[in-house]
Amino acid sequence: MTAEPDGPEDRLRRFATIWSRAVFPVTSTSLTRPEFEQQLVPLARRLSDALRARTFDAAEGQAVGAALIAAHCTDPKALSRTLDCVDAYLVLYCGEDGPQEALRTRSARLQHAMAAGFAQALRERTLAEQEAISQAALNARSAVAEALHASEARFRAVFEGAAIGIGIADLEGNILQVNGALLRMFGGSEQSMRGRKVPEWTHPEDAPQVWRLYEELVRGEREHYHVEKAFYRPDGTALWTNLTVSLLRDPDGEPQYQLALMEDTTERRLLNLRLRYEATHDALTGLPNRTLFFERLEKALSAGEGQRFGLCYLDLDGFKTINDSLGHAAGDRLLVEVADRLQSCATAPGEMVARLGGDEFVALTTGTDTEREVDALADRIMNALVTPVRIDGRELTVRGSIGIVEGPAGERGPAEVLRSADITMYRAKSAGGNRFELADPEADARAITRHGLTTALPAALDRNEFFIEYQPLVHLGDGSVRGAEALVRWLHPQHGVLGPDRFIPLAEHTGLIVPLGRWVLEQSVRQARAWQERHANAGPLRINVNLSPCQLTHPGLVQDTVDILEREGLDADVLCLEVTESALIGADDDLLKPLRRLAEMGVDIALDDFGTGYSNLANLRRLPVSILKLDRSFTQGMQQFPADPVDLKIVEGIVSLAHSLDLAVTVEGVETGAQAEQLRILGCDTAQGWYYARPGPPERLHELALVDATG
Repeated sequence: MTAEPDGPEDRLRRFATIWSRAVFPVTSTSLTRPEFEQQLVPLARRLSDALRARTFDAAEGQAVGAALIAAHCTDPKALSRTLDCVDAYLVLYCGEDGPQEALRTRSARLQHAMAAGFAQALRERTLAEQEAISQAALNARSAVAEALHASEARFRAVFEGAAIGIGIADLEGNILQVNGALLRMFGGSEQSMRGRKVPEWTHPEDAPQVWRLYEELVRGEREHYHVEKAFYRPDGTALWTNLTVSLLRDPDGEPQYQLALMEDTTERRLLNLRLRYEATHDALTGLPNRTLFFERLEKALSAGEGQRFGLCYLDLDGFKTINDSLGHAAGDRLLVEVADRLQSCATAPGEMVARLGGDEFVALTTGTDTEREVDALADRIMNALVTPVRIDGRELTVRGSIGIVEGPAGERGPAEVLRSADITMYRAKSAGGNRFELADPEADARAITRHGLTTALPAALDRNEFFIEYQPLVHLGDGSVRGAEALVRWLHPQHGVLGPDRFIPLAEHTGLIVPLGRWVLEQSVRQARAWQERHANAGPLRINVNLSPCQLTHPGLVQDTVDILEREGLDADVLCLEVTESALIGADDDLLKPLRRLAEMGVDIALDDFGTGYSNLANLRRLPVSILKLDRSFTQGMQQFPADPVDLKIVEGIVSLAHSLDLAVTVEGVETGAQAEQLRILGCDTAQGWYYARPGPPERLHELALVDATG
């Protein structure tokens, strides 16, 4: 038979046993160790529950720390051993199968809370003992002769039995009495303690007000004061204490003695320093993290007049590829190597390097000449990344993009500076990477505007802030209006009317182009039906709608188009979908399949911006297009007379090729009558441009179509 695995209660009791064995030797209790262990079991259970709770509750850790004082664990070693035990065994025995890193972080926070609860409870006990000591001291000198012996006995019992250090000195600073706890804290003899005066116990880290408060007390100007103070032990080590000094007066109210109560906080201070380090440094690289960096940056930005700062924001180029191809372990080793190199670049006073997260690092320099220093710092960083990094037998090339922000202190806040650096870094990355760029307020403003537009896009569609203008398509042979191109606009609440070049790329980047494109198609087809009903005798007017490359890959494109046409009761030949030539360069059959299905239904497919994508003309034969829409760059030379002969030859060749493939040719950007006439002579079929009409509301097209219909 195999033994049954230990249950949670068994593991909890094992943890309590280990804890009791560690703490019992330094505990002042009349209980036996097994009895003491039983006292710790409910405390261990509270720690176990707090470790695995959904949300962290510092009060649980504080309550356990306070309970140790109630169990007579007042020796600082009891706290130290308790924290060591919790750090080593709490997650092991009580963490069950939870995420280990999160449990260790929770354990560290519980330790901090336990230390705080221990200190608070010990402080409250100290104050109570201080009150008893003060009362005993006063009673010992004011009681009648027959009660003097009993009063002194009570004072002596409190004085000697107290868990905190107690010392009594006269107003000249001569030490008169010290208790055993104080001797143990300092590690010296009573003779050596009495051989020194209080003013001699200075320490380099004394706060400025410590000795001012002392002087006020011995002069009788204050009754007590409380400070955190460090002392030197005889062996040269530091003893940190919570020090409370009170003034004792004689029966006539005159100052006579000073009473000092000292609580040893050295272990707790070391724990706080350790937790502070963990909270402000990156676990992987050891560099300062975002929290500490923002503290330093805020301090640099609030420096006095004449001070400046320089910030380099670094992002590694192609780091995701390394993670995806070699694994995160290799990526972590690369980050550690990069961190070491960056650390060697920022060694001057006022310089620091931090890791913000992922593959993003920052380097900060401060002083009065940061305009020159920050450029030199960026050069050092770029040079430090030149040498390849060897990982698992491979040499990895490291590249990085840096955004630099430099300026005087006091003008901007940390968030604004970091945002500018981030924007500038991405500008360097967009320019090809492996370079650094200087912050430009105008570029920052444009990037912030783009971000604002991006975040406002979804709500704009819900709030009906988009509208459509229509530009007529004119037949070059008879000048009749054959249809119109639908051009979406955004009526932004702050920026006014925005053209598609301002928001269509953002919509494509965020994926909103699919619902926006469907909305444009619905509105345009509905408008085409309205034209048909109003001008039934003039023949159907075709509506041209632009199709984004993102829409081409959307699985609902064909069905959405069919549903919209059927809902409005229109034939498919009323609709023309315009797709840019660049979107179809090298397109495979899967991408062309929805376009072929639409073309088979009768929807015209126009190849927009033809001539700018450098596609192979032979590809035209396999594309399901019926119209070539010639880019305006080919016809600009025809705006004046005589027309550019090279442009004439190019357009003539394209028209001839298109017609030989049974493709119609539409020209955009027609601005003059001479240009329109020349295009008619060359055989182009339809045209659009400011010569005929600018994009406008649908009513304008009603008027143009009506003029054509009436002659």
